[in-house]
Amino acid sequence: MSGPLKMQQTSRWSPQMVSEWLLREGRFQPDLEAIVCALGKTLVSLNAPVARLRLSVRTLHPLIAAYSVIWERGKDQARVNKAAHGLEGSSAYIGSPIEFISRTGMPFRKRLDETLSADDHEILHELQAAGVTDYVGLPLRFSKGRNANLILNSQEAGGFSDLDVEGFEVVAETLAPIVEAHNATKISGAIADAYLGPRTGRLVLDGRITRGDIQKINAAIFVSDIRDWTGLNNRMCADEALSHANRYFELIAHAVEDNDGEVLKLIGDGVLAIFPTSAETETAEAACANALKAARQALQLASPASDDGADPLRFGIALHFGEVLYGNVGSASRLDFTVLGQAVNIAARIEGLCRDLDEALLFSPDFASHLDARSRLVARQSLKGHPQEMEILTVA
Repeated sequence: MSGPLKMQQTSRWSPQMVSEWLLREGRFQPDLEAIVCALGKTLVSLNAPVARLRLSVRTLHPLIAAYSVIWERGKDQARVNKAAHGLEGSSAYIGSPIEFISRTGMPFRKRLDETLSADDHEILHELQAAGVTDYVGLPLRFSKGRNANLILNSQEAGGFSDLDVEGFEVVAETLAPIVEAHNATKISGAIADAYLGPRTGRLVLDGRITRGDIQKINAAIFVSDIRDWTGLNNRMCADEALSHANRYFELIAHAVEDNDGEVLKLIGDGVLAIFPTSAETETAEAACANALKAARQALQLASPASDDGADPLRFGIALHFGEVLYGNVGSASRLDFTVLGQAVNIAARIEGLCRDLDEALLFSPDFASHLDARSRLVARQSLKGHPQEMEILTVA
């Protein structure tokens, strides 16, 4: 621990009562925000001299390296701060108490009712200026990998007593497995969102993991791929081609998600997304309107004028509407959650015409029938596997 200990050797609250509350009630809170908020209120109700709690947790997420849940006395809710990857190199982290705890696995203690030096981290100066008199940081040790930190602050004269700190260590030991379990659930959700999409990820986490667990749904189907991907790979080095593909995937994903769709698959240089209908909210007209808005948004953002000097993104998009099989397919031990059916095949065949017809956006009559927007006939084509000619349309 850091800093001298000049405290009364008394404790006004019972760590055992807090631990019992955590095991009896606290662990059933819906999430970590609720747990931290309820823990802070419970400590205060038992006369623990706590003005502020902070729970910092490392996580596994494509965008977020760690998050903190912060509760302050008198507040009904906790707030959440998220830190992007790369925080280890920031001045806010280097030399901070949290960095010390994470690096050493040891507690950190600093009295803030005494003069701080220039060597003390900026967060300690900020807390002192906000009226904090004592800082205690404790590691929460998980059974596997990523640990967490519990930070407690006091604003009372004299800060925490030695018995207070010993009591917080008892609470931290009880809290650690509860935080680990909730964090594992949070990580599972983040992984499911990243690899499956939010709708599909929720279904899988809710137990839809049996092969053949399929439902029939109506959806607008969005299929896209990069133009001349083979030629780009011949002209670019591997890193440049990867960067180009990632720009394309990010642009398409944002357009789809901004308009209530879900990206199901990244297939080589292509994307499969759906805009499902539902009995409660989404009609066929709404699903098709959203799919068309997503396509237009993606194509507009890909224009060379907005591309910051990088190679322009060129891709085709096909839209279709129909019934698909949505669910689990695969072997007994290796499953894929996807959409299958004739409607998906038609969308893929239409997308293959974008290059031949020199159109960035094409769609089927079934899709056009649900649009308010006017359509323009581009061609009549027999699609592979579908002997009858189909009108191939685009926006007027």
